[in-house]
Amino acid sequence: MLLRKTNSDNPDFQILAGELEMDLSIRDGDNQIQLAELNKIDFIQHVLIAYLQNEPIGCGAFRNYNEDTVEIKRMFVRPEFRVRGVASAILSELEKWSTEIGHRICVLETGKNQPEAIAFYKKHGFEIIPNFGRYIGSENSVCFKKELPDRLDPAF
Repeated sequence: MLLRKTNSDNPDFQILAGELEMDLSIRDGDNQIQLAELNKIDFIQHVLIAYLQNEPIGCGAFRNYNEDTVEIKRMFVRPEFRVRGVASAILSELEKWSTEIGHRICVLETGKNQPEAIAFYKKHGFEIIPNFGRYIGSENSVCFKKELPDRLDPAF
């Protein structure tokens, strides 16, 4: 598997993000319509795409949230490639990348109808926090936070 850094202009990312939106529409119905405005993919400068034999199989991204925090966005792995460590590899690389450019904290939002995502983020050290920013008041949202290790830590 190859992880490639890019941005939201990448056509493979746009295809994967579209597949994610279709999946979320099935799970969340009308709730997804309300959140769609918050999940636009234009102008994202930090995007990772996972490839297997030149086929895009998953993606993830982050946006600057504030001076020391990034918001993880658009985490998705095609169903036939799940439970193979792809999402873990993407998330780990996003965390490293965000640390390399000076951020110390990751936040993210996922939906209550995504129990596997909730378990995944808990497994990777994220803690549930009160809904933040644009997700305040969203009954379907579950928000998380993780403090990242110091980028000089050799274990990271």
